Amino acid sequence: MLFNPSRQDARRFFFDTWSKSKSGQPLSDLEQIVLSILIDHPEYHPILENPDAFMEQEWTPDMGETNPFLHLGLHVAIAEQRSIDQPFGIRALYAQLALRHGDEHRAQHELMECLGEMIWHAQRYGGGPDVNRYISCVRGKLGMGEEEQPRVNPNDAAD
Repeated sequence: MLFNPSRQDARRFFFDTWSKSKSGQPLSDLEQIVLSILIDHPEYHPILENPDAFMEQEWTPDMGETNPFLHLGLHVAIAEQRSIDQPFGIRALYAQLALRHGDEHRAQHELMECLGEMIWHAQRYGGGPDVNRYISCVRGKLGMGEEEQPRVNPNDAAD
């Protein structure tokens, strides 16, 4: 069974984690990971301090602002990918980006661009996430070419 929170559930998790940290309550392992991401984004602290105003807030591309919850969620996804090295090799590619930039947060944003591009492509053209598109994008940021052997996408493996 997969965990599939609603938009409100996901936002509430960010708000609750922030609130718990501010009041000194103990945090779960996941909340500790999320807190480290929240701390790295002081521009979002006013939003996290005001859940009543921002729980239902819309951020659309035409507004010219990034959806802070999408941004934070992508950071969480990247942290999870790195922790389990999925797709395989992402941890090493991340380490190379962090070394190149001398900044882990910037390296996360490089991965985030590629992850976002892969998600956008899947939504626009249908089908599931394309791990080859993702890895190729990350490798491209490092000046590396595509992998010699294409990977099997998770959604293709069941066929």
